[in-house]
Amino acid sequence: MLTHLKKPETMSIQSRNVYSVLCARLVQMNRTAKVALMVGADLVMLPLCFLIAMILRGGDLNLAMEFSPDSYLFIAALTILAFSMSDLYRAVIRFIDHRLLSMSGLSLAIAIFCAWLALFALSDISFPRSVLAIYWFVAFSYVVISRIGLRNLLRAHRGRAGHAVPVAIYGAGEAGARLAQALRDSDDYRALCFFDDKRTLHERTVAGLRVFPSARLAEMAADLGIRTTVIALPTAAPERLRDIMQRLGQAGVPAKILGRLVDLEGDKAAPANAIRELKFEDLLGRPPVPPRLDLFARCVRGKSVLVTGAGGSIGSELCRQIVTLTPSQLHLLDHSEFALYTIRQELATRFPDLPIHAHLGSVCNADLVDRILREGKVDTIYHAAAYKHVPLVEANIVEGLRNNVLGAQVIAAAAARHTVATCVLISSDKAVRPTNIMGASKRIAELIFQAAAARGGAAGNAATTFCMVRFGNVLGSSGSVIPLFQRQIARGGPVTITHPEVSRYFMLIAEAAQLVIQAGAMAKGGDVFVLDMGEPVRIVELARTMIAMHGLTERTPQNPRGDIEVEFVGLFPGEKLHEELLTEGVVFPSEHPRIMRMKESALRPSVLETCITCLMMACDTHERGPIESMVKAIVAEYAPQAPHAAPAAEEQAAASTSLGRKFVPFRI
Repeated sequence: MLTHLKKPETMSIQSRNVYSVLCARLVQMNRTAKVALMVGADLVMLPLCFLIAMILRGGDLNLAMEFSPDSYLFIAALTILAFSMSDLYRAVIRFIDHRLLSMSGLSLAIAIFCAWLALFALSDISFPRSVLAIYWFVAFSYVVISRIGLRNLLRAHRGRAGHAVPVAIYGAGEAGARLAQALRDSDDYRALCFFDDKRTLHERTVAGLRVFPSARLAEMAADLGIRTTVIALPTAAPERLRDIMQRLGQAGVPAKILGRLVDLEGDKAAPANAIRELKFEDLLGRPPVPPRLDLFARCVRGKSVLVTGAGGSIGSELCRQIVTLTPSQLHLLDHSEFALYTIRQELATRFPDLPIHAHLGSVCNADLVDRILREGKVDTIYHAAAYKHVPLVEANIVEGLRNNVLGAQVIAAAAARHTVATCVLISSDKAVRPTNIMGASKRIAELIFQAAAARGGAAGNAATTFCMVRFGNVLGSSGSVIPLFQRQIARGGPVTITHPEVSRYFMLIAEAAQLVIQAGAMAKGGDVFVLDMGEPVRIVELARTMIAMHGLTERTPQNPRGDIEVEFVGLFPGEKLHEELLTEGVVFPSEHPRIMRMKESALRPSVLETCITCLMMACDTHERGPIESMVKAIVAEYAPQAPHAAPAAEEQAAASTSLGRKFVPFRI
């Protein structure tokens, strides 16, 4: 009997279609038509507002009927003139804000006050002047409701019709509320809801959006179609960020982070600029170490600087930092033609007026190094040239030792011979109680620089200050696990880790370069500088965090439908489970509160020189036994390890179970 009636669902769909068509036509209208439409609507509604004011003043229609329609049209025209003066009709409705509406209200108040003065001057007692005050409230309420309502309708339509990414905001505090308000003007993102851990905010509304507990992440992501979650917690500790990342990863929701609140300020701010991808440095267990500006430029400004290994990860970043400190000239030395060409082109493009000299060759070439120091009148050397990949050097010990040891010997001797003011060696945490040839070669290089410092001090002519900088793994450098894990995750896994318990120290590449530059300024001769890097990172926890950062889950026996598998392949030859930065040497504070200075035991220069000669003779035999024996004679702490097999299947399963059930935050 009622089959001819339309179902509520059908009527709702038709209503939405009509609304979408109406909004689309409004958006497509040209500017003149939009202004004419607004003025026409106001010409109809403002006389009605004046009528309402009359009724409120008189209590009925009698007072309103005493005045002709011309009075109503005059008041409407006066109001439209006031709105025009406040630029209300030139504003884009989608971006209208409270400031413009406040200006419109002020302009209307001034216009009404002028009308009141005119009535007072004319001594017209028939017109009730209090009606004008009532009219201001009614007309201003109409303007606010109509403009804000239309703005919200157009924004909602644009969010549905456009390509805006539906996002949730994690954190319903001040930063999250400001982000939600900013996203209303964005064509890139459409905020749907908040997630927050504070119980007092659950099921409440902040900035027009509902706040849900984080336990409902997966449920709400599926129900609302959330494609990304923006973490709006600028002051959150890294431990909390890692915990949030794990929750988002379990819910299968990729995450981004609100970079800076300042990017949300101003009328022309683009919220998309404030939202960025999460970087691993956001999850460091310590804040980055800022440089001291007075130390930073002491060995560079106005000086001739040489960087060896200038095309490498650390060397190239050193060059980028150095050119900003206005050296008199910069010399680049590298044996890789492509790497040298690349960094020289980059620096020359950024600083075309700085003399930059690129030298192609090896640091083991004493004649080349002598010529560079002599002709360039070099004041400061940063020695970054070295082979540093542990497995490759372990498999090619002769070339690794020759490059790292002879290179340091050539640089140290040339620096002393040409009275270079400062010579800094970039060393490694693997030089502490080394278990591989790369680490041992770095420790020998340290001994060479210590001997050079001692030789100058003994002669009473320490014209060159020698020092060493020792740090851990550098994020973004060649050979770092970060780009390796990113590539493995991008192709669907597995993510390969040598051992479940392996851990490393990490630092940012900018921190590493700044540490090297500052160390030269603080050195007194033979110093070893170490950055306070907090606690080491377990690599398996790093891998799991990166998987979560991509919005993926780990595939384990307990979660066979996960996205990425973590596979343990066994330690490489000579690889340590845990790295160290300090030995039993005496540690002193430096001029920088986060940089430590060490004094370590050293060999007498004559003894060291004889030992290195014997080491190079052993390298000529290409026999591992004699070579390792000579390395051991120089570096007593050197303890080569037997190759480690990959963990058994049972051990891998246990590691996946213990670390996969519950996210264990790592600290750096």
